[in-house]
Amino acid sequence: MDLMLVRKAHIALMSNTLKTLNNILSDVSQHDATTYRDSGDGWTVLEVLCHLRDYDVIFHERATRILNEDKPTFVPRDHEALVIENAYNQQNLQAALAELNASRANFIAFFESLTPEQWERAGIHPEYGDFPMTRSAMQVGTHDANHIEQITRILKEKR
Repeated sequence: MDLMLVRKAHIALMSNTLKTLNNILSDVSQHDATTYRDSGDGWTVLEVLCHLRDYDVIFHERATRILNEDKPTFVPRDHEALVIENAYNQQNLQAALAELNASRANFIAFFESLTPEQWERAGIHPEYGDFPMTRSAMQVGTHDANHIEQITRILKEKR
């Protein structure tokens, strides 16, 4: 299997999942984004979006560390605590989406700029162990897809 094709496919996925998210959220109101919860007591659409935005930054920071450090070890982040500490449900839906779009553009440019040697670098993930740059790229789109499904489920429950 050609790893460069896999990498390009995952970079394209990073772009496509973001387009999907923008399409889904295009007609969601601030009220709906902050009112309806996953299974009644889980996250709201806005909390999921803010999680995606913040983890886009976290994932980019990790990839940058892989590039600049020898086998960096990542510290686990408490995503539940971030929801509360950063008052995700009090934020503006459109502003959070714009911030995710800007972050993702930078992240895609980062991956597109890597040399074959840089793609071979790796870090240490607290849950997965060895974490090569390719897996870093793969993580973004799969993480997006999981949460896009969650957002569509929350919005479906609204009906």
